[in-house]
Amino acid sequence: MAQRESNGHAGGTGRRALLGAAVLGAGGAVLGPAGTARAADARHGAGRGLKGLPVPTIVGHRGASGYRPEHTLGAYQLALDMGADIVEAGDLVPTRDGHIVCRHEPEIGGTTDVADHPEFAGRRTTKTLDGAAVTGWFTEDFTLAELKRLRAVERIPANRPHNTLYDGRWEIPTFEEVLRWQDEQTRKRGKQVWIYPETKHPTYFRGLGLGLEERVAKLLRKHGKDGRNAPVILQSFEPTSVQRLRGLVGNPLVVLLSGANSRPWDFVESGDPRTVADLVTPEGLKEIATYAQGIGPTLDLVIPRDASGRLTAPSSLVRDAHRAGLILHPYTMRNENPFLPADFRKGTDPDAYGDVFGAYRAYFATGIDGVFTDNPDTGLLAREDFVNG
Repeated sequence: MAQRESNGHAGGTGRRALLGAAVLGAGGAVLGPAGTARAADARHGAGRGLKGLPVPTIVGHRGASGYRPEHTLGAYQLALDMGADIVEAGDLVPTRDGHIVCRHEPEIGGTTDVADHPEFAGRRTTKTLDGAAVTGWFTEDFTLAELKRLRAVERIPANRPHNTLYDGRWEIPTFEEVLRWQDEQTRKRGKQVWIYPETKHPTYFRGLGLGLEERVAKLLRKHGKDGRNAPVILQSFEPTSVQRLRGLVGNPLVVLLSGANSRPWDFVESGDPRTVADLVTPEGLKEIATYAQGIGPTLDLVIPRDASGRLTAPSSLVRDAHRAGLILHPYTMRNENPFLPADFRKGTDPDAYGDVFGAYRAYFATGIDGVFTDNPDTGLLAREDFVNG
């Protein structure tokens, strides 16, 4: 899909309304009257697929994970309350009995209270995950009923100590629960809610007999969300997973791209020598465009950083991807100092906010179609300022 002009959210909204939505997000929902649903759907592009989204699109990364423990219904809800255009509601991993749940990784020691459950102490183990030894507890060793006994906790408490106030509040959601939540929120808000799930480590799970793509496709078909204009964008770091999904459902598809020197794990397993650097050449992007509608590159592929962590000149990736007909939704904008380019940090405190608006402006100026962010409120305010000049 070629680069589109913005239809924005700025008109008639304004900074005050966006800030008001962020405040409501602390405990309330931004609801639209039921009678206005049809008009609201038209304004928010329902039925138009990717073309109905504003540019730049603000994607709540694992929800509003800058403010709530990630991949919880609380984080997803707050992202919507803050006005996110899409919620990345779920990194999808399987349980032992074949259910699909939403966790950042299959290892759940850092995102749940599993270590506090003595009955699961014996499940702690070391596995090789995409070539790396990982020690902890893994979703594929638990039934869904067992996982439902756990509660989510903040993954990076050193950077987000305020999020630990919400430790233990929410359980692990299943992907089917998220699909039902999406329908409920669409009805309540009078506009179509979008989600952006990712298949995590699909080659690894296929080797365990827990193929993700077929299970995800079955759920999408069950809930009538498997079409070209369905409000569910599917993504993966493994191109073959995206290709497999293309044969199962009609949803918009995105290939995620890590550092230039990295190799997708499915390439490693199959002996494909290509790296991400090969995939982001004009030829590589044209190939991706034969089976996907977009790419999700790390921000460093859009604007590289120098040895000191400061931004340099933008690469040609945005231009080349658009010429191939692809959209770009890079990841991840975060407010805290350690995650920002060095030229936008303020002080050295790991939980202090830097000049995130300056960073947004730099990336938006490259022409990206959207951005994953842990802080949807600042993303929306930055977009308003950028679109309005």
